Amino acid sequence: MYLGLDLGTSSVKAMLIDGDQKVIGVGHAGLTVQRPHPGWSEQAPGDWLKATEEAVAALKASHPKELAAVKGIGLSGHMHGATLIDAKDQVLRPCILWNDTRSHAEAASLDADPRFRALTGNIVFPGFTAPKLAWVKNNEPDIFARVAKVLLPKDYLRLWLTGEYLSDMSDSAGTSWLDTGKRAWSSELLEATGLAVEQMPGLVEGTDRAGTLRTELAEKWGLGSDVVVAGGAGDNAASACGMGTVAEGQAFVSLGTSGVLFAANASYLPKPESAVHAFCHALPRTWHQMGVILSATDALNWHSGVTGKSAGELTAELGDALKAPTGVTFLPYLSGERTPHNDAKIRGAFIGLGHESDRAVLTQAVLEGVTFAIRDSLEALKSAGTSISRVTAIGGGSRSRYWLSSIATALDMPVDIPADGDFGAAFGAARLGLIAATGADPLSVCTAPQTAETIEPVKALTSAYETAYGRYRALYPVIRSLGS
Repeated sequence: MYLGLDLGTSSVKAMLIDGDQKVIGVGHAGLTVQRPHPGWSEQAPGDWLKATEEAVAALKASHPKELAAVKGIGLSGHMHGATLIDAKDQVLRPCILWNDTRSHAEAASLDADPRFRALTGNIVFPGFTAPKLAWVKNNEPDIFARVAKVLLPKDYLRLWLTGEYLSDMSDSAGTSWLDTGKRAWSSELLEATGLAVEQMPGLVEGTDRAGTLRTELAEKWGLGSDVVVAGGAGDNAASACGMGTVAEGQAFVSLGTSGVLFAANASYLPKPESAVHAFCHALPRTWHQMGVILSATDALNWHSGVTGKSAGELTAELGDALKAPTGVTFLPYLSGERTPHNDAKIRGAFIGLGHESDRAVLTQAVLEGVTFAIRDSLEALKSAGTSISRVTAIGGGSRSRYWLSSIATALDMPVDIPADGDFGAAFGAARLGLIAATGADPLSVCTAPQTAETIEPVKALTSAYETAYGRYRALYPVIRSLGS
């Protein structure tokens, strides 16, 4: 048996699989986010440990014999979080999360240093880890002076599980301190934020052995000795391992709170000016690119809150058959945007409203706005040298056939819907645990699920969608000029 632990923003998920990769059981435990000031987003790392205990306890209650047979554990977690610990492994302050924007000034300052884009292959976004440490240095100097280690969220979980200070390449690539091409910490970039390599965890590949479960926890959970803990992955790379998106040309689109267009690469293809993320993958000698939009289902949920109708009710009003764009355009920049604009201040808008613009028209515009934001990510990936011909859809938004038809038409490529199953980050983490424990070939383990259905582009609407996308593209600079 193999255990995948996924530390999400809203919950910890523990998934148990067997040697044939069949899901045996799942345990969950909830988490909350604290927002003490506008733009802040924090969690107490101690809550992650309690939630992990709760999720594993749920598995132990339902599958004690199977849990006892665990030989490997894989880790996944939300990226970019700054978990600061002192020389005695005590947490110095709440973890500053990926969606915290307080360090926008520090991010701009670091990004103005050409070494950061040259070595990391990425813009220094406010959500990344390095600017957060620069903010702590500027605003909480007493805490900064006591920092012995900076750990990403899942790697704080690893410290508790194993006593080891280690991180994998995919997660570390989101810090703005990794030389992404060389897969090594950059002492030069660390020094630019007042830190040293000694304050970073050691680096391993996601499939490597990266510690052994502490005896105390193994006994508490009813596990045997020598349970291997894998290097693991950041949440998107772990999801890619779960989806089998690990080889050149493979891609998925994730319609979650945020939206991701993820493409696996056999080589390192940075193009930071496009706001595409170029990161190491969880497997050795592989990389990946991501276009990231900040509001995907979040945009529909916002619309749901305003109208008083559930997301399901809103999309049901549209039916399954794709309609031509109405002329009403929605910009989904409710909390700024990453790809391709790198603009934390831009905000959303409806354009083209008329007396005839009823609720269904607004819902259609919201779905199309997110679709066109994903099309922006596709264009950014193309400009960075990546070619994809089809995508697999995952995430809560993928339950809407209408939305998938919209995406297929806007991207002009088939969208595959995987067969029933959970192929997300926890499953990918469990796969990495299996590989680390057994030495299995990563490509033979990280295979793609069966396709249950393929949504093809609606060719009769391709031209109308191109026109609507052109209108969408023209609006960003206009809206930006109004807010400047």
